[in-house]
Amino acid sequence: MTRLKALPAGVLAILGSVFAMALADAIIKASAGGMTLWQIWVLRSALVLPVLYLMARGRVGLASAAWVALRSLALVGMYLSMYPALPLIDMALAGAAFYTAPLFIVALSALILGNRVTARHWLAILTGFAGLLAIVRPFGAAFTPLVLMPVAAAAFYAVSAILTRAKCATVAPVVLGFWLNLAFLGFGLAALTLLSLGPDLPWDYPFLTGAWVPVTAEVWAVMATLALLMLGIAIGVAKAYQSPRPEVVASFDYAYMIFAVFWGFIFFGEVPDIWTLVGTVLITSGGLLVLTARE
Repeated sequence: MTRLKALPAGVLAILGSVFAMALADAIIKASAGGMTLWQIWVLRSALVLPVLYLMARGRVGLASAAWVALRSLALVGMYLSMYPALPLIDMALAGAAFYTAPLFIVALSALILGNRVTARHWLAILTGFAGLLAIVRPFGAAFTPLVLMPVAAAAFYAVSAILTRAKCATVAPVVLGFWLNLAFLGFGLAALTLLSLGPDLPWDYPFLTGAWVPVTAEVWAVMATLALLMLGIAIGVAKAYQSPRPEVVASFDYAYMIFAVFWGFIFFGEVPDIWTLVGTVLITSGGLLVLTARE
């Protein structure tokens, strides 16, 4: 039996999620000069939470609250590591560093879940990673410690993926999405409160320490778009990694870079070169290796 029949829901969920992630990252990068990360989290969560609550029909209480909270904290840690770096380094380089995540997920699947990781799975992961290297060619750029921030984000993402399967597999994805966005709201409000007290910070980084931007119709339009995308991401990622084989789903996480290239062209007029096309082919090949793998 092929993976195409065994894991259609997980594969489709992660592909839809990374498509939305790439678009959301492009929007946030484009608007980083205005709103702070905390304002984005507060406004976006204010729009998303009522919708998720209604979708869950109010049933957001949990027996496994501690594990869901830990999963939410891991994803908050992911965004806290990733988003502050986006305005400072190239988006493609940040994406390549972040998408070491499938390597972490495969390793944790074997160590924690006890899943058997075949040579074909490793080949698929490494083929996708080779595709990323072909796209961003990081060895030709001067190293910056900021690249370690997306790598840290990748580790947080991998932890959240494994927790989703190991401890939250029976929790409705919409409920997981509700608690995740509640965590975003809490962290956003806490950061805004601390900034309002006027602490004497040793550095000035507007994306984290800037003032609250007046909420105009244009701001609400951006927030509504991000809220809609977050709705799909929060539910889709939870659904994808509730799959019994997260290491297989992780192979398709690399599709983020294909979509990042697409949105880079749409938003910033970036035209893919031959190496980007080669990388896209390699990423697609890695996914096909998993889809055609037999039990």
